[in-house]
Amino acid sequence: MQVFRPLIRLLQADGHDVEVTAREYAQTLELLRLHGIRHHVVGPAHGGGGRRGKARALVGRLRALRSFAVPREFDVALTHGSHELTMTARMLGIPCSTSFDYEWAWLQHQLGCRFADRVVVPEAIPARRLRRYGVRGSKLVRYEGLKEEYYLSDFEPDSAVPARLGLDRERVVAVVRTPPEVSLYHRHGNPLFTRVLERLGSDPGVHAVVLPRTGEQRDAIRALGLPSLVVPDSAVDAQSLIALSDLVVSAGGTMNREAVALGVPVYTTFAGRLGAVDEQLIRDGRLLPLHDAGELELRKREDGAGERVRRDPRALLEALLSALR
Repeated sequence: MQVFRPLIRLLQADGHDVEVTAREYAQTLELLRLHGIRHHVVGPAHGGGGRRGKARALVGRLRALRSFAVPREFDVALTHGSHELTMTARMLGIPCSTSFDYEWAWLQHQLGCRFADRVVVPEAIPARRLRRYGVRGSKLVRYEGLKEEYYLSDFEPDSAVPARLGLDRERVVAVVRTPPEVSLYHRHGNPLFTRVLERLGSDPGVHAVVLPRTGEQRDAIRALGLPSLVVPDSAVDAQSLIALSDLVVSAGGTMNREAVALGVPVYTTFAGRLGAVDEQLIRDGRLLPLHDAGELELRKREDGAGERVRRDPRALLEALLSALR
């Protein structure tokens, strides 16, 4: 969702009409409202962690997207990871680009890539890893760096966010993202993450904001009763929180890369198969793999420390719009 924020603005500035569709899942709708992105909720909510539920949700969303799209006569469809959108676009003859930055979501990409006209990915992902999804020749379009370096290029943090969460910035401020437990590519548990919570949550010199993906995760973390953990009731301005924090620990992917783009030290506890983007970031020393909670360096970050990388979002937009050619 975040990747399209500056792209929507560019399209509208060029005189184009833009419609955004979303589904009810985790904090998606809250974040859209938080960032002022007008949108339509189309189709059923997320199908959960099981394959049967995901299949039912897929069929329902395909029907809903078709009904939404037919009367609007779209010229192009752009998505980051929605195979339902690429399938709908192909059925309706609408040129379509899909993008992603994690190449091992096998089923998602088998559907999404084969129906898309263009597949737009970071240069770090080797072309050979995408051939299994039918991505060859001109169908593959690659861009430099991280998608987060494009959509955060104009971003400046809101300095009031930590205070709104009741954080003591004299303490080490950590931002923690939970594992993607309902994702098919991450189907096993992550005991390291629990140990990280215990270490951060029991340290009086730390204030750790934990950003859960689901209500169940929120309840389970609060039930630990760890005094140094802060678990917000709703979606927050995570980019500002990251930019103003001392470190990030994330079991997901996007928040890791947002921290990298914003120049904040970041540890990954991801327990699935690493993608090429994370492999490259680890080789470059920009992402730190965490094997034991004791490896966390809990110290204040100097103001201005950490290098930000800003890239022109129009370059990413042009890559996506190559579907029109």
